Amino acid sequence: MSYTNLIYHIVFSTKERREMIDAERIERICKYTAGIILNHEGTPLAVNGVSDHLHIAAIVEPTIALSQFVGTVKSNCSKWIHNTFHDMRDFSWQDGYSAFSVSSSVKDSVVSYIQNQESHHRKMSYMDELIQLLQKHGIEYDPEYLR
Repeated sequence: MSYTNLIYHIVFSTKERREMIDAERIERICKYTAGIILNHEGTPLAVNGVSDHLHIAAIVEPTIALSQFVGTVKSNCSKWIHNTFHDMRDFSWQDGYSAFSVSSSVKDSVVSYIQNQESHHRKMSYMDELIQLLQKHGIEYDPEYLR
């Protein structure tokens, strides 16, 4: 028997970080994304975002590779957006993603952080937020790839 508790904080942006998701649609997109996670061996803890990116806190089963999991979530979400919002047929997510492991001891604070994205982004841009997350987790990055 194997026992795991693989909690991730996953972040990905819209293509070219375009502000494509309006406030009326973000809640529906987040709810649908949570459903995708449930249907693909995950447990959503929080899903929220703003006009140009999405944050997910989720428990992911060890039987699925994180890259496969995120790819499935992004592709299924994009298909649903295209079918649901006909004026967003050119919508897509940026290639790639950022993911950070989350300890159970800080899970609640990460969930709270994700749930408060709208107020958080009144003070900080997505780019500044991403750089801060990368630095906090000790991840080296090339600023050229963050454009």
